[in-house]
Amino acid sequence: MKIVLNGDPKEVKASTLAKLLEECGFSGRVATAVNEEFVPSSLRIAHALSEGDRVEILSPMQGG
Repeated sequence: MKIVLNGDPKEVKASTLAKLLEECGFSGRVATAVNEEFVPSSLRIAHALSEGDRVEILSPMQGG
């Protein structure tokens, strides 16, 4: 399926947001949004992805 991940087109096999995080190698604490709607970590396992979804995955950064 084709989605847009952090602004870049990407072909993925994942059918849910949780599986997408695993497929793309994200671990630890991250924030997620699909089509500009925040998705809490407790709902990622059930959040189905669709062709053309725009997914944002953000991880905290330290520094200043």
